Amino acid sequence: MPPMDEASRAFTRFGAADLQVHTSHGDGMADARALFERIERTTDLDVMAVTDHDDVRGALLAREIHAQGHYHFEFVPGIEVTTRSGHLLALWIDQPVRSFRSLAETVATIHRLGGLAVVPHPLSYLTRSIGERALDRLLADADPETRPDGIEVANTSLAGRVTGKRALRLNRERWGLAETGGSDAHFPEDVGSAWTLFPGQTAAVLRAAIEAHETLGVLGASTPLREIGVRRLAAQQVRGLATTPRKVLGPPVLRFARRMRQAVGV
Repeated sequence: MPPMDEASRAFTRFGAADLQVHTSHGDGMADARALFERIERTTDLDVMAVTDHDDVRGALLAREIHAQGHYHFEFVPGIEVTTRSGHLLALWIDQPVRSFRSLAETVATIHRLGGLAVVPHPLSYLTRSIGERALDRLLADADPETRPDGIEVANTSLAGRVTGKRALRLNRERWGLAETGGSDAHFPEDVGSAWTLFPGQTAAVLRAAIEAHETLGVLGASTPLREIGVRRLAAQQVRGLATTPRKVLGPPVLRFARRMRQAVGV
């Protein structure tokens, strides 16, 4: 983020946004209402985004719940899309984005739908992540439609922590994407543990700040394992292993089964 002069800094309130949160509609362990109530009680977040894996419906449901409440923070709908190169956040999106397409095609689709594309937990070998070579190839193309808008350099999950510093260094040396932060929370205790710092308070200002590269990713403290518990952690891992295959592969499998039944007259 470019340095601000002292006069501008004195009159600017910097906001915090958690741009990667998962609900129980996907592989998270709390529904949107429970997450919102915790954010309201325990954080100073100005903006948060719901980004369930490969499914926009959790975000749309969360948006309805948010609209019915009187929360101090604003809401951004999103998806964590599985591309052939790894995961990609689609923010400010309220329509489905197809999974398992090329990275360039997915970024272009997000832009056509009016959203922003952010690379989450980049380079990580602990989850489906976009790697250094894939980003180099993508950014070698000067087409703005296929260029991601940001890269998540602060993520308190184990997957994000192992490569966060390297991603930050490479972004500042080579890629030049807007820097963001997100907790990657699957438990309500984790929400707000990493955030995007931006000059303002609203979702609209946040979006403009990402587009202008005026954001920073901030890494907070991770939640101690004892606060989550081994049983809950194991249950979430099992849930996570089933969520994406069910959502992504389920419909094609069901359509194939229907065609086979029709073919044999059953």
